[in-house]
Amino acid sequence: MPTINILNGSFEDTEQYKLVDKHYGYNVALELWSTWLHSHVNHTRTKSYFMTMTAVHKRGEEWGRKVGTNCFNETEPIMNDGFWESGCDPEMMRILESSLNKLKGKGVNVQMVNISQLTQYRRDAYPSIYRRHYSPLTATQLSNPISYADCSHWCVPGVPDTWNELLLTDILQGQL
Repeated sequence: MPTINILNGSFEDTEQYKLVDKHYGYNVALELWSTWLHSHVNHTRTKSYFMTMTAVHKRGEEWGRKVGTNCFNETEPIMNDGFWESGCDPEMMRILESSLNKLKGKGVNVQMVNISQLTQYRRDAYPSIYRRHYSPLTATQLSNPISYADCSHWCVPGVPDTWNELLLTDILQGQL
């Protein structure tokens, strides 16, 4: 079962970390965030959004490629409806939805921008080997491009433009 460390106290007190199940830890973090949001934001004047995590496409075998491959050399989106990579956990989405529903029950409406599902299909939208590196690549890295392919960041323009357009549309709908 995947785990995460949560902090019970200040950053100076490193003894306060506790290793917990990732679902439990995510729920604790969202409860703390919800409490802060409810008490510190004027919801009559402020529209709140929660943007979910993006996909990373680091395991090519999840979309039918060989084990050990990633987004490198991908030129087409994934066309399999309902595709979810292992890094994006649907249970985490349910925990988030539950948290947002609890907030709504308290009069705090937070709009979820679900980029997790939006980005699942776009294995082809990364800078891959074409991004700028801050230190020269070694001869070994250059001989094996898959080893330094960037499958975590998104190409601009591209996928981030899509989620920004969705966000802008939602914001402007209230202004019209």
